[in-house]
Amino acid sequence: MQVTVRDNNVDQALRALKKKLQREGVYREMKMRRFFEKPSEKRARENAAAIRRARKLDRKRLERDGAF
Repeated sequence: MQVTVRDNNVDQALRALKKKLQREGVYREMKMRRFFEKPSEKRARENAAAIRRARKLDRKRLERDGAF
């Protein structure tokens, strides 16, 4: 990841870097890796995320098709 510093404005470059890291999910990854996660907990978390994605996709599809 790379951020350019313009006119010696380090504060602005630091803000841009933090925003990029947030968007990429680096902070979330660091928080998750802080402690060991049991394989069963990981499976449960990933399954829950998949269910949330599927429900969100269904909501978007219903909204797009116009069927309330």
